[in-house]
Amino acid sequence: MAAGSSEAEHVEAAPERSRALTVVFGLINKVVDPLLAFLDEIGAMVMLAVNAAAWMVRPPYRFAQLLIALDFIGAGSTFIVALVGLFTGMAFTVSVIVGFRQFSAEGMVGGVVALALTRELAPVLAGVVVTARAGSTMASELGNMRVTEQIDAITTMGVSPVQYLVVPRVIATTLMLPLLAVCFGMTGMLGAYLVAVMWQAIDPGVFFDKISTFVQWSDMNMLFVKSLVFGVIVSIICCKKGFYASGGARGVGEATAKAVVASIVAVFAADYVLTSLLTDI
Repeated sequence: MAAGSSEAEHVEAAPERSRALTVVFGLINKVVDPLLAFLDEIGAMVMLAVNAAAWMVRPPYRFAQLLIALDFIGAGSTFIVALVGLFTGMAFTVSVIVGFRQFSAEGMVGGVVALALTRELAPVLAGVVVTARAGSTMASELGNMRVTEQIDAITTMGVSPVQYLVVPRVIATTLMLPLLAVCFGMTGMLGAYLVAVMWQAIDPGVFFDKISTFVQWSDMNMLFVKSLVFGVIVSIICCKKGFYASGGARGVGEATAKAVVASIVAVFAADYVLTSLLTDI
């Protein structure tokens, strides 16, 4: 009787252990699968970046494609970047004046706004605007070319699709984003001038004097370094998402959305890292 009872308990316990192991492995998969997918995404982006860098120095050079990309990303984004910069400078100046008025320090508004625009707002928000406008278009264009087999046709003709499609977009974004960030900063300061001097009647001499006092060449270097890095990040992510899109029109839409979200998150993450590295604390 004792032996039979022991065997019955063992048989009953086996399904329970099986269910417990299933739950445990299910939880592990829920943690491991997203991590592996993230690492796979990073690896694919790194490989595409390395491949693009290798094709940059190899002939034939696609100057026509580069000029088209420069026009689309640079000239095409100038107005929206300037408009966003103008209203960003105006809104930020209002907030700074409200805070500084408590200490009777309104005269420092020009320097503080200029410093914030140069170090943080101009490169980051210019990168976000370029991502929303040009990055999404790059991802959708390459995605449509992938699902309609145009990229396969380019490969069949003996042309590297990375050199023909990706390299011009990466170079154009990297070159144009610093200029767009400068445009963002200039229009942002115009907005700050309109609010501080024209509306709040802050002395213009004090306004410009604080700008020259607060903003140093190291701050300008930070703007250019951040913009260059953001240009590489945005272009590589958006091109990768579109270049490897699949699943027809729905897949292209999903790839475009993922490209924009991933690029914006990567810009803010890189901004923290670069600020920490380039700032002497």
